[in-house]
Amino acid sequence: MTQFPAPSDVAGVYDGFGRIYRTVWGPNIHYGYWENDADDSSIEEATHRLTDLMISGLAAQSDERVLDIGCGIGNPALRLISACDVNVVGISVSHDQVAQATKRAAAAGLADRATFQFADAMDMPFPDGSFDAAWALESMWHMPDRSHVLAETARVLRPGGRLAIADVIQRGPVSPEGRVVLDHICENYAVHSLGTVDEYRMALAANGFVDVEIRDITDNVIRTLTLMADAFETVHDKLADLVGEEKATSLIDFVRRFGAIPESGYLFLTAVRA
Repeated sequence: MTQFPAPSDVAGVYDGFGRIYRTVWGPNIHYGYWENDADDSSIEEATHRLTDLMISGLAAQSDERVLDIGCGIGNPALRLISACDVNVVGISVSHDQVAQATKRAAAAGLADRATFQFADAMDMPFPDGSFDAAWALESMWHMPDRSHVLAETARVLRPGGRLAIADVIQRGPVSPEGRVVLDHICENYAVHSLGTVDEYRMALAANGFVDVEIRDITDNVIRTLTLMADAFETVHDKLADLVGEEKATSLIDFVRRFGAIPESGYLFLTAVRA
């Protein structure tokens, strides 16, 4: 059976308007984290802070081997290496992202610590128990089957290996307006469905993870979507050249609406491979 999204669908999102996104958002292709409403940190500071939350949650030790599931262009992995002196293997379904991440690692002098390769998280090309830790920073919402990816992650982690995930999720109940927005996000951003806290709890337990801690950090990150829509507004013409005027306008509108509905959520979790 054909899976959705296919790896090429996900790659298409990031290789397409994702390139324009990077020009206005920066190299951290993920949400930011603000301490409270009064926190006026820049996008760069806030996105680094979310990476640092992941680093803290992963608690990786020096020389451990860490799997980065959906590595993007490698910025979080390089920050993890600098903070913890670990070795990272990053995987992505975008050849362009793999090339950019590899180039960034070399430029940072970390090519001996960071390697990036084209691979599908649904079918990881690694032996059992070959990693000490793993993380997925905003990649799980693109997976056709999150439980299957967690099973693969459990397989490649050694017993006692630690997992950290930050992910966009759905919070219920879902109103008719919320459903319109959520369906649009899924249909246009290579997302099969948005997970929930309960789904994650069940999937982690079913795939051999224990000591699960889940935090809903929506209030700390939701500002991202308004700022992202504002950033897209500044490059509207470039977006229109890429995807057409109607789709560019719709993209900006739905990002803004996604940030305004109560169904739009975000979680941070840690767990241990039993």
